[in-house]
This record gives sequence, structure tokens and C-alpha cells, in this order.
Amino acid sequence: MLLLALDTATPAVTVALHDGTDVIASSSQVDARRHGELLLPAVDRLLSEAGSRLADVTGIAVGIGPGPYTGLRVGLMTADTFGLALGVPVHGVCTLDALAYAADLEEPFVVATDARRKEVYWARYADSRTRLTDPAVDRPADIAEQVAAVPAVGAGALLYPDVFPRAHEPEHVSAAALARLAAERLAAGEELPAPRPLYLRRPDAQVPRNYKVVTPR
Repeated sequence: MLLLALDTATPAVTVALHDGTDVIASSSQVDARRHGELLLPAVDRLLSEAGSRLADVTGIAVGIGPGPYTGLRVGLMTADTFGLALGVPVHGVCTLDALAYAADLEEPFVVATDARRKEVYWARYADSRTRLTDPAVDRPADIAEQVAAVPAVGAGALLYPDVFPRAHEPEHVSAAALARLAAERLAAGEELPAPRPLYLRRPDAQVPRNYKVVTPR
């Protein structure tokens, strides 16, 4: 088994390789504007470090968000392309779940990532493996009463310490954690989500209102 894991739902461009026992190589670079430039070189570099080729990959795990449209689609399109080219399965993993797994907490807590527009993507967890609520996007002030009493992880929590007073790292998702979580769930016979994006809201880019269509004469 050689599982390629990647995530571009946060500012981190993160990639990892899992051999069925544990992660054998991983890389993370934080740059919210260069997902497309950094992802493929990171994959190539990791395969080289592991002494493997892309053809050796037997499965792919990809973060499905929630996350901003532009960054998220880079990872998902790359995973889909690899899956089609190699003829291997592509498994989706909620990015918040991977962050929760990396937090390694055995008590109720919250994961919150930065959704921009002064909002956060967030969900509640019973422990590092058990999500209690569907991912949502909200203004921090609107969920303050729900999150103030429990620990929180993620860039969204660290960005709003008044709302998340018990916030701490990890800040961004790690493909190493995502790979371990995916491998654990697959080994247990669980069905992972389809590799389809969790946008939760419309993209920032919109067709202008009152757009004038020009037709040829």
C-alpha cells in the first residue's frame, strides 16, 4: 500500500505518503496564494525522498474542506487527475477531521479554520476521532456561547482569542495527520466521503449583476 495524501483547503499546501503502517514522508508549506505552484513539486519531492514513483501509489486521500473555493479546488482537481491517470481510488477526508485528529484530544473541543470575510469554518468534536456536528460557516461572535467553554484548535480559533479563549495549535491541517486518519478508517472498513468539495458558501468571484450580454449582429 502507498497512500498519497494532500490538502489545500487552508493556507497550508500539505502532502504526505503512508505505506500502510505509518507516514514515510511529509511536507507542508504555508502560502495561501501559491497552492497551484507548490502542490505538484511537493508531490514529486516526496516521492523522490521515499524512493517511490507516482505509479507506485495505490490510493489517494484528499482534504475536501470546508475551505475557500480557489485553494480547495487545486487539491481536489489534482487528486481526481491522479486517480484517473493511475486507476486508483480517491478518498475524501474532511479537513476539520484531520485537524481534530492531529490535536489528539480525548475531551470535547472545537476545530475552527479561517473562512475569511471575518468568518470561520468550524465543527464540534467529542474527541479527536468523533465529530458531533456538521461543518458550518459562521461569524465568531454568533457562536461564542457554544465554543467559549471548550478547547479549540485551528487558525480560525487562534485568530479570534476573545471568542476562543482556550485556542491552541495545530494551526493548519497536516497531510500526515490526514493520511493516518484515512488509513485508520480504511483499515477499519469505513467508507470515506467522495472527493467532492465542502464549500458551504458561494465563491468570492461572482458574475456582475445587470451583466450585459453582447450578441453578434
